[in-house]
Amino acid sequence: MQSPQAENSKPPVKMEQRGRILGIGGVFFKSANRDQMREWYSKHLGIADKGQGAMLSWREHDDPQKEHVTVWSVFPTSTHYFDPSPAPFMVNYIVDDLDALLDRLKEEGVKIDPKRMNESYGRFAWIYDLDGNKIELWQPSAKP
Repeated sequence: MQSPQAENSKPPVKMEQRGRILGIGGVFFKSANRDQMREWYSKHLGIADKGQGAMLSWREHDDPQKEHVTVWSVFPTSTHYFDPSPAPFMVNYIVDDLDALLDRLKEEGVKIDPKRMNESYGRFAWIYDLDGNKIELWQPSAKP
């Protein structure tokens, strides 16, 4: 049985079009006990974060030659990186075409942060969901 809301929602994004999510690029959360939290995750779950985040490698199902990484990182509670979101977490999604995705989201009325960041390892933009949670979008740089 489908919910009435599901029947009225727009169809899902077509997988052939550019500007889609490929996977989770990062999971970030705040902790008042950042060092102890890192130690706990390392000891009990084997996620070793030495200060720059733990790098969890994975490959695309449809193209196993494409390797990606998901960054797992604990931030101090004093960080402003998640602002203006009040949430103690942020998810980063890997995208195939940042500009195409942002264009589509703008047309759909999604709140988009005007800030952009270009780094040697990729381009970043941020959007907000209905609850005001900040979402990071990352288009990794093409590997030489």
